[in-house]
Amino acid sequence: MSPASTNKLVRLNKYLADCGVASRRKADELIDSGDVQINGKTVFELGIKVDPQNDRVTLKGKLLRQDNQKVYVMFYKPKHVLTSMSDPEGRATVADYFRKLPFRLFPVGRLDWDTEGLILLTNDGDFAQKVMHPRHEIPKAYLAKLNGKPTDEQLRKLVQGVSIIGGRVRAQSADRARGKGSVQYDWVRVVITEGKNRQIRKMFEKIGFDVKNLVFETWKPKHGEHMLRLRKILLATLKTPRFNWPQLAETWKPQASYHKGVDPSRPA
Repeated sequence: MSPASTNKLVRLNKYLADCGVASRRKADELIDSGDVQINGKTVFELGIKVDPQNDRVTLKGKLLRQDNQKVYVMFYKPKHVLTSMSDPEGRATVADYFRKLPFRLFPVGRLDWDTEGLILLTNDGDFAQKVMHPRHEIPKAYLAKLNGKPTDEQLRKLVQGVSIIGGRVRAQSADRARGKGSVQYDWVRVVITEGKNRQIRKMFEKIGFDVKNLVFETWKPKHGEHMLRLRKILLATLKTPRFNWPQLAETWKPQASYHKGVDPSRPA
C-alpha cells in the first residue's frame, strides 16, 4: 500500500459514523456483532481502517456511502418511544418520525423508553463523538415529578453524591421547580453531567422516592449556555473558514423537521 493510499485510511467506526449509521461507540457494537463487511468479508476488529475511496463497506449487506451534507435535528421524544433507529420487537422508535428523509440520522445519546424530552439526531459522527465525550461536561437537565416531597437535606444528598449500580454519581444541582408541585408531591429540576442508565430514577430511589414522570429539557431555548457549548463543539468539528450555522430546530410532537445552512449572522 502506497503512502498516499495510507494517508486516506480512516477507522471503520469513524467511517460508519460519517455515513450516518450511528455514533462511533454504537458503530463499535455493530462491528463486534458481525454486522459490518469490508469488500465482502465480515470484520470484527474494532481498530481496523478502511479506504473510503476504494473499499466497499456494507452494513447487513447494504452498501454505505458517506454523507457530505451534515444535518442536525432536535426532536421532542414522546414517552414509550425507543431512542434507537430500529427495534427487533417492533416497538416505536425515533426512526419512525424520519422515514421520509433522504439521509440517515442517528441519535446522540439516549433517553429511556418512559422518558420524554428533547434529543439530538445527526449524521455527523465527529460532532456526536465530541458531544458525548465526558471532557465537555455538557449539562443534562431533567424535570422529575416525585411521589412525595423531599426535604432540603435529601436534595443536598443528590448534590453530595449517592452510590447506584454502576458507581457513585452526583448532581450539579437539585432544586424544586417553581410553580409546580402540590401538597402531595414535588417537581424537582436535576442537572447532571454523567449519563448512566436510568440514573435520575436510581438517584431518587436512593433518597426514598419514585419518579412518576421524567422530562429531559437540556436543549430547550432557555438553556442558552448549553446551546452555546454545542455550538462551540460544532464549530470545532466542522473546521470551516466560513461557518454557516446549521440551526438546531426545536421540534415538537407529532412530527420532526430539520434546518441546515442557516447563517446566524443574519436576523431571523
